[in-house]
Amino acid sequence: MVMAIEVFNPDGLPKPDSYRQVAVASGSRLVFLAGQVARDADGAQIGNGDLSAQSAQALRNVVIAVESVGGSFADVAKLTVYVVDWSLDKMSSIEAGFARVSEELGIDTRKAMTMLGVVTLAEPDILVEIDAVAVLD
Repeated sequence: MVMAIEVFNPDGLPKPDSYRQVAVASGSRLVFLAGQVARDADGAQIGNGDLSAQSAQALRNVVIAVESVGGSFADVAKLTVYVVDWSLDKMSSIEAGFARVSEELGIDTRKAMTMLGVVTLAEPDILVEIDAVAVLD
């Protein structure tokens, strides 16, 4: 089966381990997800004050959202990660959260990705928010 999304690091650009520089979509159905945060189905916060736990839950919620329309995380072309008070030392916590979900669900979390530092998010206890674009055949 040919996947609708091909992600890679082309020659001439840096080759990061945690994400890919390019995503090529060949599917026909675009899915735009709202930003996902560290809340469970009942709206309860997961990982109060813990960036790694919040990153993991937000990513799990992305997976749930994509699966709700008949896709899988493999169909995600791009992630945008918003981090409150970003600093480089927070990267290891985000990577640890992503690694936890990768192992838990057996998915490759390396996608085309943009990470943005923000002053605040919609709620004061939210440290990270992840939105995504997926392409389904």
